[in-house]
Amino acid sequence: MYTPEMVVPKMSAKWLAAILAVAIAAISTASIFIRYAQSEGVPSSVIAALRLSIATSLLAPFVLGGYRNELRGIRPSQLAFVTGAGIFLAIHFSAWISSLEFTSIASSALFVSTGPVWVAILSPLLLNEKVSRIALAGILLAIAGGITIGLVDACSALSAQACLGAIQKNQDNGVLRGNFLALMGAWAVSGYLMVGRKARAGMSLIPYVFLVYGVAALALTVFLISNGISVWNYSQLAYLWIFLLAAIPQLVGHSTLNWALKFMPASLVSVVTLCEPIGAAILAFLLFQESLHPISIFGGALILLGIFLATRTPK
Repeated sequence: MYTPEMVVPKMSAKWLAAILAVAIAAISTASIFIRYAQSEGVPSSVIAALRLSIATSLLAPFVLGGYRNELRGIRPSQLAFVTGAGIFLAIHFSAWISSLEFTSIASSALFVSTGPVWVAILSPLLLNEKVSRIALAGILLAIAGGITIGLVDACSALSAQACLGAIQKNQDNGVLRGNFLALMGAWAVSGYLMVGRKARAGMSLIPYVFLVYGVAALALTVFLISNGISVWNYSQLAYLWIFLLAAIPQLVGHSTLNWALKFMPASLVSVVTLCEPIGAAILAFLLFQESLHPISIFGGALILLGIFLATRTPK
């Protein structure tokens, strides 16, 4: 049976970059669909649970039709890694989607995209994947760009006094809470990528994402039931936004990143995701008129330069 893994070793760097670009473009739409669903009155926890449940359901026919033998042959150690990745993914979506209730799309996407720095710190310890000095410099530069853009939401002026006043104001109206939730999402996605790197080594893409998404969906569903939260009685438009959220950023975006984990270090896959805030900010500007501050544009340039340096290493 044909699987994408068969062609990757012969794939040129340009084709691989193009595929990752498609993944980033798909993921960049996530915050837009989430914001639309939230505007229909859907709680963040319901959005997260339905996103993963729908994605799992869409994958089920392909898995049951062509990967039954592989599922039967999964070792207990692989299943443990898959379960861990699914739990981290559930925490990631729960925290990040909730952050969009309190902060801007640009800031939320930026804080949740600080995952690369945590992956770069932990990969040498947990995965034995060394990060070169050039790659580390690129990661830190990209993170600096993310912090620069994130501070725009908290600082209305460049003076220290004005900045502190703006931070206090934002703390009162919940923006800092939203940014912290997004940061929690970054920590969780770091665990998701690193644990997924271990699990993906011996599994095909489709069974892997089916199991990971299923575990995450189950964890979030248990949370909803235990808190008495219903997934019904929302508008048809709300369910349409959630379906698109599952189909585009989840199945196309996240699944492609999981595909790349088998052949690329987790630190490199994670740093590529820093392009997401740029796409999200552009879409937020076009659809919600969220302004692009000149400092934000400068921060975006730092992110792109950092990604360029991080991906220029021979490995």
